Amino acid sequence: MNRRTVFKFLATFGMGALISPAQGKASLNIFTGSEEAVQDDRAYWVSVLSHIATPILENISKQEFRKNMPMEVSPVFDSRDSGVGYLEAFGRLIAGMAPWLALPDDETTEGKLRKKFREQALLGIQYGLDPQSPDYFTWRGPSSQTLVDAAHLAQAFLRAPQALWEPLSEITKKRVVEEFKLLRMIKPNESNWLLFAAMTETFLHFIGEECVREKIDYAVNKFDKEWYVGDGWYSDGDRFSFDHYNGYVIHCMQVESLKHNLDAGNHYQEMYERAYKRMQRYAHHLERLISPEGYYTVVGRSSTYRNAAFQPLAAVALDNQLPEDISKGQVRAALTAVLKHIYKGRNIGKSGWLTMGVVGVEQQNLADYYTNAGSMYVASLSFLPLGLPADDEFWTCKPEKWTSQKIFAGETFPKDYYVTY
Repeated sequence: MNRRTVFKFLATFGMGALISPAQGKASLNIFTGSEEAVQDDRAYWVSVLSHIATPILENISKQEFRKNMPMEVSPVFDSRDSGVGYLEAFGRLIAGMAPWLALPDDETTEGKLRKKFREQALLGIQYGLDPQSPDYFTWRGPSSQTLVDAAHLAQAFLRAPQALWEPLSEITKKRVVEEFKLLRMIKPNESNWLLFAAMTETFLHFIGEECVREKIDYAVNKFDKEWYVGDGWYSDGDRFSFDHYNGYVIHCMQVESLKHNLDAGNHYQEMYERAYKRMQRYAHHLERLISPEGYYTVVGRSSTYRNAAFQPLAAVALDNQLPEDISKGQVRAALTAVLKHIYKGRNIGKSGWLTMGVVGVEQQNLADYYTNAGSMYVASLSFLPLGLPADDEFWTCKPEKWTSQKIFAGETFPKDYYVTY
C-alpha cells in the first residue's frame, strides 16, 4: 500500500473503516510494520496517528465519547475517579496532534483528513467544556489528576492557537478560562507536576488573562536551578529516577513555559536558551537509545506511554533544531522504525482503543496505580514532526542509518560528548 493508496483510503473511508468502536471490532491490516504495508514514512505516520485518534475524535464529535470508550483501569488503580480518563485521553491526544492540525488546509487527501480531525477536535473542546453535554469532562471532581491533563490541553492550545483556540466560541473560551483558574486550588506535587500548573498559568498569560506568576516561576526555577543533574537530564524532584519523564513531560513543558513568558521579563530569555540546549542534548541521547533494529529502552514508570518518550527528539525536529551531528534522514528513519515495532496491532484492543501495554494487550502488569485507558494517548506526543509540511526536507530527504546502526556496522560515527550547561 503506497502513500497515494493510504491517503485515498483514509480520505474516502476514514479510520472508521479500520476501527468501529461502537461495534467493538478492529481491523489492523495496515499495522503489519512491513515495507509492503506502507512505503512512505509520512503516510505511515499519518496512518498510525489516525488509527490512534479516530475512536476519540469520532465519538466526542458526536457526544458519544463516554458512552463508547471502555474506561479500563490499572489492576492496581487507586481510589481516584476513573472519569478523569476522558479529559486525559482527549487532552493528551491533541497535544501531540496540534502542530499537524495547525497546517493550512489543502485539497490533498491528507489535507482533507487533517481538516476533518481539526473540526472534530474543536467540537470535542466545545462538548468537553459544556456542563450540559454528556461528554463534559470531569473538571471539578476530587481528583487532582485534572490538573495534569488540563496542562496537556493548554499545551495543545499553545502549539496551535490559530487552529484550536481562536475558532472556539466566546462561551467555550470563557469556560476554558474558568476551569483553568479553578485548578489553582490543586497543590501540585514537588515533581514534574509543578510544570502542569506552570502550563495552565502560561496559557492564561498567553491569551491575556491574569496568571499566577508565582506558579510559573516556582516550577521553572526548580528545574533550572535545583533539579538539573547534568548532561541534558533533569531529576523529577529531589531524587533522580531513571525513566522517561524527561521525555514525557519535563523538557517540553519547561521549554514551552519559558518560551511563552519571554515577554514577561528579561530573565526568562537566558533560562529559555539554557533549557532548549538541554533539550537538544537529551534529544541526542534519545537518538542513540534506538537500537540498530529500531527497538528502544523500556525502563521506569509509565512505560505504557510508549513512544511519548521521544517527544523532545520530535520537538527539536519540528523546530528544525536537531543537534548538528544528527541528520533529519536518520531521525525520521529511527522514529519510523520504533513506530513499526510498537504499532503492529497487538496493543489495540478488540474495541479499537489503545490498551495498557507497550506492544501487547497482555502487558497490563506494566500499568501504574494512576494509569487508565486515557493515559495511553500521550503517545501522540512523538508525532510532532507531522507539523512540518509534506514538502519539508524532514519528509523528503533520503532515510539514513541512525547512530547505533552506524556503530554496529563498523562505520564512522560521531564521538559522543558531555555538556555542562
